Amino acid sequence: MAGEFVQMRQEGDDRDRLTCRDCGYIAYENPKVVVGSVVTVGDGVMLCRRAIEPRAGFWTLPAGYLEMHETVEEGARREAWEEAQARIALDGILAVYSIARLGQVQVLFRARLAEPGFAAGPESLEVRIFTWEEIPWQEIAFPSVRWALKAWRDGAGHPGPAVLNPPEDLRGARPLLGPVLAGDAG
Repeated sequence: MAGEFVQMRQEGDDRDRLTCRDCGYIAYENPKVVVGSVVTVGDGVMLCRRAIEPRAGFWTLPAGYLEMHETVEEGARREAWEEAQARIALDGILAVYSIARLGQVQVLFRARLAEPGFAAGPESLEVRIFTWEEIPWQEIAFPSVRWALKAWRDGAGHPGPAVLNPPEDLRGARPLLGPVLAGDAG
């Protein structure tokens, strides 16, 4: 028989947590880790048009949730294969973003194709390479995609220290509310 879970504050803790009233088991709720890459091909970056919700039909980076027993590097390479049928080489961490409203930590890498070729995977409608001027800013799926693309451009794709959330959204609290204007792209 399953126990009854209630919100309780444990001695010495600073917040209520789901706790089994019968056995005292605490069901900790922790952020999910998202891994992905800004993959460069020549003078452009790879974007995938999402085939799945949320934001189906919008453009994103090859990224997704880290799996158990996987390193962040392995996860980023797996996501590039799943979404873009691309084998990539990682060149270092580009950014680490905190998306507090969703309970996510995003680790995004600088990457390049390790071997020629890419194609839409099962979670993508299409995969394309865009120069900076061609990026469809009004169709970008998530704020962190915009942030990562800007970080990549600002660093000219060269290794440097990882960037964090932009000053205007330090906690990752603001979702995209409507169409994004090209002038907002940075």
